[in-house]
Formats: sequence, C-alpha cells, structure tokens
Amino acid sequence: MHYVYVLKSRVDGQNYVGYTSDLKRRINEHNQGMVASTERRCPLDLIYYEACRNMHDATKREKYLKTSYGRRYIRNRLAHDLDENEYSTG
Repeated sequence: MHYVYVLKSRVDGQNYVGYTSDLKRRINEHNQGMVASTERRCPLDLIYYEACRNMHDATKREKYLKTSYGRRYIRNRLAHDLDENEYSTG
C-alpha cells in the first residue's frame, strides 16, 4: 500500500501534503525534523490520509491535493471535523 497524507503544523497552522509506503515511519521522520520541508514546522499532526494500491495512483493524488481544487477538497472533507474541534471545550 501507498499512502497520501496531510499534516497540519502546530507552529504555523499550514498543511503539508506527501505520500509514502510507510505512514507511521514517515510521520515520525517529519516530527523528528528529518524532512527538510517541514523541519521548522514541527510538531505536525496527521489530519487526513488515503490508501492507494500503487505508487502511481498515490503520486497522482498527491499532486491533485496540492492544487487549489485539492486544497478545497481537503477543507470540505474535513469541514465537520474542523468545526467540532474549533468549538470543543476540552
């Protein structure tokens, strides 16, 4: 399996989109500062991921999620979740 994922930085609130064949390992690498594009944005939270059967599909999906349409898709897909977290008291 290959995974497309979205991480949200707790530092600047921005999202990072990537793909990997080992999701747990890759998130750990991001949070340990081992990935140049996110090393200054740690800690990062996994907010979304999709599983793909092959790398070609995962890379195509990653490219789409990095477009304005893809960012809108993520925002709409997570709208309910983000609303709940925004108003939680705990």
